[in-house]
Amino acid sequence: MKIILETTIIAAILGLLIGVALGFFREKFAVPSDPLVDKVRAILPGANCGACGFAGCDAYAIAVAHQTTTPDRCTTGGKKAGDQIAALLGLTSNAVDQIAVLVCQGSKDKAPLKADYEGIQSCRAAKITTGGTKLCQWSCIGLGDCTKVCPFDALHLGDDGLPHVDTTKCTGCGKCVDACPQNVLTRVSRAKKGAIPLCSNRNPVKSKVIATCKIGCIKCEICVKSCPEGAIHMERGLPVVDEHLCTSCGICVAKCPTKVFKLIEKDIVGS
Repeated sequence: MKIILETTIIAAILGLLIGVALGFFREKFAVPSDPLVDKVRAILPGANCGACGFAGCDAYAIAVAHQTTTPDRCTTGGKKAGDQIAALLGLTSNAVDQIAVLVCQGSKDKAPLKADYEGIQSCRAAKITTGGTKLCQWSCIGLGDCTKVCPFDALHLGDDGLPHVDTTKCTGCGKCVDACPQNVLTRVSRAKKGAIPLCSNRNPVKSKVIATCKIGCIKCEICVKSCPEGAIHMERGLPVVDEHLCTSCGICVAKCPTKVFKLIEKDIVGS
């Protein structure tokens, strides 16, 4: 009993001495914080999602305060955070509020499967092992790699086999874009207006497009011919819209026989 008591007292004394020593050395060798870094950090949302390219908000705040990176890389904070940081540092911000957009409409009923896939439930794994799950080699594979990496719970797989973006939660961080092996996810500004083609099928043969997807772009170029502003041209087998010329007239949306086109402000951001 005496030994236990003595051991307890000695341990308590050692603990006290170590605590005092640690406190002393912490004060003695403390690195003073940078007030500017603290101010930048206070503006950032604290999601630590890494979309800015840094390990977290602290690392990004240091880089911004030291002006080794731009003030507009925090997609979670969006335009508001970018503008506030830029104003604090006396810089110009190009920050925009973005959301992710799926440029594919190849749902289960529109884009036939090659066969039942029974491998690892990962889009990247399916692409490596089978080249994808659907007859359309450019289609969304639909196994949810994008939904698994979204830090904001803004992406969910629907019954149609496609990921659906909750625009009220999406911050445009880009993690889903990076995770998609098919490159069928992109980002657009919330403020952007105009038409956007939601297809990634680059097959130049109309019959093969129809055989692999009922809603794929068949390269008829009606959109190009009917656009009154000349805002659409074909590039690598797909229509491309010049946002500076597009007036959101909706003629391409109405004319497209396979309903590839949507209006960003109405069908995507406004959905």
